[in-house]
Amino acid sequence: MGKFNPVDAEVITELRQIAGEKNVWLDREKMADYSHDAVTGEKYVHYPEVVVFPEQVRQVAEILQLANRRLIPVVPRGAGTGYACAAVAFDGGIVLSMERMNRFVEFDEANMVLVVEPGVRTIDVQNFATSKGYLYAGEPSSSDSSFIGGNVATNAGGMKAVKYGTTRQQVLGLEVVTPEGEVVTLGGKLKKDSTGYSLTQLMIGSEGTLGIVTKVYLKLAPKPAHVIDLLAVFPTPESAINIVSKIMQSPVSPVCVEFMDNKGIRCSEEFLHEKLPHSDKGHYVIVSLAGDNQEVLENQCVLMDELCTANGAMEVLVADPVKIWKARKAFGEANRARSLIFSAEDTVVPMSCIPEVVQKLSELSRKYEVTVHIAAHAADGNVHADILKEDMPLEVWNERLPLLQDELYEFIYSVGGKLSGEHGIGYKRLDLMKKYCNPVELKIMKTIKHALDPNGIMNPGKIFSSD
Repeated sequence: MGKFNPVDAEVITELRQIAGEKNVWLDREKMADYSHDAVTGEKYVHYPEVVVFPEQVRQVAEILQLANRRLIPVVPRGAGTGYACAAVAFDGGIVLSMERMNRFVEFDEANMVLVVEPGVRTIDVQNFATSKGYLYAGEPSSSDSSFIGGNVATNAGGMKAVKYGTTRQQVLGLEVVTPEGEVVTLGGKLKKDSTGYSLTQLMIGSEGTLGIVTKVYLKLAPKPAHVIDLLAVFPTPESAINIVSKIMQSPVSPVCVEFMDNKGIRCSEEFLHEKLPHSDKGHYVIVSLAGDNQEVLENQCVLMDELCTANGAMEVLVADPVKIWKARKAFGEANRARSLIFSAEDTVVPMSCIPEVVQKLSELSRKYEVTVHIAAHAADGNVHADILKEDMPLEVWNERLPLLQDELYEFIYSVGGKLSGEHGIGYKRLDLMKKYCNPVELKIMKTIKHALDPNGIMNPGKIFSSD
């Protein structure tokens, strides 16, 4: 554990006094689910010394005061759906699971703001907003299981980011407990705020390294009256990807523009046991359009049909929204079912460079003889490449994967891209972050970290090493 102290019997007694005995777990079997997130592989499994389930902000504050005083690392955790090992206790210590802080605090309809605790599932926020006639635009693929707190911690993006933005654009304010156990509200219900530094935005995407979010002020939007999902099927990945910039340059402003390659389509089809259109050889571009005028929306659909057909689409059809989005959201789960060990890469590049990224991934797949499935939030440049181990010997996999990643990210950075569009850095991408992040940028991040967390107890070893 290095500079940190172990969780001893005295600390356990204090934790039980703060959170209650039922909210403090020490049993190794019970802690198994809290030893990893969605990243697979034994090297990414680390057990905490204790898991604590706070139920109110006062308990979070007192736990952090105790941890800071005793120099014990604290790892905040949401639903464990992340792909970066950001919620894993690699330095031991306390995993602070926020799942029991799952209350809806306030619905302020006049200001179109919903205030929730971090353990509320994303889909429950979406369903609540819908029931009130509004839209919560956050739509990560993991929305059925992820928590709002985790979305904030990673600045989750997802399906609707091209029109509505990432989680950053959905959050107006946060209640945060600092590493030293102080409680502060940043932002609130304001639509704009130039009162000093934007600390709210600093916390979003910080992966639990700067504090623990205990309340989130979410922005709601009017729910569009009509939504139409189109599925354009192309014969090659190149022809599919090349249509994206043309769609975004058109007069239409889509909600989503998603890409799935044929291998990913067939993998999802097999996983779901449900036939998908043209799965034998098609590559998908899914376009979602929304508006309040049905006639205008139908005219936009005609324009999309003509545009896709003129650029090589085999067929453009109105999709069954339940079926097509189920297939798209199952991309990661389907790959895990195909290969228990796989690496989920989360590259992001300027939108115009996506065709080059897809081509590069195809080359790397052949060169290193690994299966790569590709899906993308295509209109915002976020390419998900799942690299599957399948039956490759582990020692070969461990040798080839870093070589492939190095080639991939050399290319990504050469075209102005970054390591992650929405999954974050966590522990998984530490070495890549050190290698590719601008040293001055990294220095600024470390300076901020040290200023807010001088003892380094908050989620140590994530984003950058704690040395």
